[in-house]
Amino acid sequence: MSSMREARPALGFIGAGKVGSALALALADAGYAVVAVASSKLAAARALAARIEGCAAAADPQSVVDRADIVFVTTPDAAIRKVASERRWRPGVAVVHTSGSEGRDALAAAAAAGAATASLHPLLAFAEVEAARRGLRGAFFAVEAEGPLAERLNALVADLGGTPLAVRGADKALYHAAAVFAGNYVLALLKLASDLWLNLGFDRELAVSALLPLMRGALANAEGQGLAAALSGPIARGDAATVQRHIEALAATSGSMALLDAYRCLGRATLPLAAEGGGLTPAAATALRDLLSAPDPSLERKQTKA
Repeated sequence: MSSMREARPALGFIGAGKVGSALALALADAGYAVVAVASSKLAAARALAARIEGCAAAADPQSVVDRADIVFVTTPDAAIRKVASERRWRPGVAVVHTSGSEGRDALAAAAAAGAATASLHPLLAFAEVEAARRGLRGAFFAVEAEGPLAERLNALVADLGGTPLAVRGADKALYHAAAVFAGNYVLALLKLASDLWLNLGFDRELAVSALLPLMRGALANAEGQGLAAALSGPIARGDAATVQRHIEALAATSGSMALLDAYRCLGRATLPLAAEGGGLTPAAATALRDLLSAPDPSLERKQTKA
């Protein structure tokens, strides 16, 4: 083990929400000394500090800066620059924010005062603290850092059993957009699908319970077989007649224009994946693309008859 791994830094947290709490607890579990935590709500800082041996709740965030070797800024994104500009930083201290979309330039004020700066984003959903605390072990982390701090953060990620990914600050917005597709919009898809079941007379709870295994199965197949091999359904097999029936049914359903737009957009996005899977001929792909791009169902019917 390297000397850097042996001399673990003392950690502090400014922000005691879900991200800060889960990360502080996971790092304490991994043997790191979390020495201080501050929050806009002192009660939240006290609650988190009470769960970590040797950790103090600080009424003033400056106390965290003064006590820690690495200060994690786990506030909402909009507060990062304010935290960086209002603290008294010193050479030798490191400050790391956990935003997925902001680069480390959000900490420019701290860098100007001599602090080392970085961003470390856990690629994980933080809906609940204890689930995220467990999920951090083995997660992927986007790391934007240089020199010794990059080495130290990569070691920290390894101590969590995770995988560091070097992501440039200029690329953080695209990186985070991908996370939103995978971690947020998948829930919007489930909501849209369950909306259709409401039209069939089922309630939301039943719809979600019935559709979730289908979603889990598709994801498990993608993990085991790859994206193209896991794809099934009418677009994968070039079944334009079924796609047309879907479009007409959606168009005839009251208040479903958002659903129809989403169906068409996602259908077009699925075509390259279906072609990669080898089950879609060029002619079938063209027919489906025309069908999914038609402005209204009456034109779709004319194209299909032609």
